Order: sequence, then C-alpha cells, then structure tokens
Amino acid sequence: MTRSHEVQEITEISYSDLLVKAKELAEGGYRAVQICATSKDGKTEMLYSFDKDFKMINYRVNVPSEMRVSSITGFFWSAFIFENEVHDLFGIEFTDLVLDYKGNFFKLSSKTPWKTEAKKEVQ
Repeated sequence: MTRSHEVQEITEISYSDLLVKAKELAEGGYRAVQICATSKDGKTEMLYSFDKDFKMINYRVNVPSEMRVSSITGFFWSAFIFENEVHDLFGIEFTDLVLDYKGNFFKLSSKTPWKTEAKKEVQ
C-alpha cells in the first residue's frame, strides 16, 4: 500500500497548556509517540508528538531549564520513559510523574550533560 505523507506541523504552546492538550488527545484516542528535547542558552525546548491513525500532532514547549513541568503520564503512562530521559539529560523536573527514576534512568558520567546555561550579558 502506497501512502502519501502529509506535511508535519509543529504548534508552539505554553507549558501551562500542556496538560489540557494532553487530556484532549488522550480522550480523542491518540497515543504519545515521543518527547524530544534540546537546550540552548539556559532554555529547553521539548517537542511532544502524538499519533492517531497515522495523523501526527506535534507541540513545541519552551521552558527555562530550572522550571518544573507537569508530567503527561496521567494521560499517557508510557511517557514516563521520555520524561525520565529528559530529566536525566537536560535537568527538567516533572511534577506528578507516575514512575520517577529521580535522575537514575541512565547511568551517566556527568549530571545533565545536555543542559546549557543561560548566556551572561556582556557589560
């Protein structure tokens, strides 16, 4: 079967809207596909992807590295894997994480190796 692929859109949302979106998607029958992250200048960008019948929905959430983010594991239990990974690699804390490895999901040679610090302003 040949299937054409649609253009993937990424919608930027506030971290405060994340749980509302996750609940809507869970109730709509979507599954959590991945959460990936990157860090620059003391901020972490997380990309949440969800799928239903090969239709992807992607949300970008930007947070300061010291901010705590609500876990989506209350709606998507399997997201504990992604959230523990983001915690260990980038230092993002998740509230209400259903299975929290508390920074021990990976055995790392340094704590939060991919977390960046905010640039200092030159005066």
